[in-house]
Amino acid sequence: MASIIKETQSIREAVTHINAIDLNKFSRLLSRILQKLHLKAERSFSEEEEEKLQGALSLDKQALSLVLETVSFILEQAVYHNVKPASLKQQLESVHLDPDKVDALSQAWASTASDTVEKFRQRIFARKKLEHVGWQLNLQMAQSTQAKLKSPHAVLELGVAGEEDQNAEKLFVEFSHQELLEFYSKLETIQEQLDSLT
Repeated sequence: MASIIKETQSIREAVTHINAIDLNKFSRLLSRILQKLHLKAERSFSEEEEEKLQGALSLDKQALSLVLETVSFILEQAVYHNVKPASLKQQLESVHLDPDKVDALSQAWASTASDTVEKFRQRIFARKKLEHVGWQLNLQMAQSTQAKLKSPHAVLELGVAGEEDQNAEKLFVEFSHQELLEFYSKLETIQEQLDSLT
C-alpha cells in the first residue's frame, strides 16, 4: 500500500513532540481526538482545555497545535484509506514514532476503526441537508397585455437545515413548465448515477 503519511518537515517536528509526551497522557489525548474526529465544526479541545494541555504536556501553543493537527491528520488519512491496523503500524514506524506511541495509535485505531469510519460515512458533507419538500401550483390566467393567458408555475418549498440548526430554513423555488421538466430530467440523471453506485 502507498504511504498515507509522508515524512515532511512538519511531520518530523510533530513526531519529536509526540515522542516526548508521556504515554498515559498521549493515550488520553488520542482517545479524545478519536471521539471528536468526525465532527467537522467542533475542535477536539476547547481553548481553555488547550491551555491546560500546554502545561500538562510541556508544549507551547504552536507545538500543541502541531501535535493535535498531526494526530488528527494521521487518523483522518487512516479513515479515508480504510487502513488496517498492521499497515498503520508500519507507516507510523516509518516516520520514526516511538514504539510505545506506535502501539498506542495502532491499538486505538484497531478498536475504533469500524465505528469511526461509519461515523464519517454518516457525516453530512454539505453545509445544509434537505429536511422536507412542499409544493404548490400557480396558474396565471391573464395579465394587463393579454386577456387569455394560461401560464402554470410550480413553486417548490425546500426545507433545509444544517447539523446544528433546530428549525429548517425555507427556500422557495419557482419553475415554469419547461424549467420543471429540465429539473426533473437532471434529478433522473442523478438518481441513475446513484443507483449505478449501489
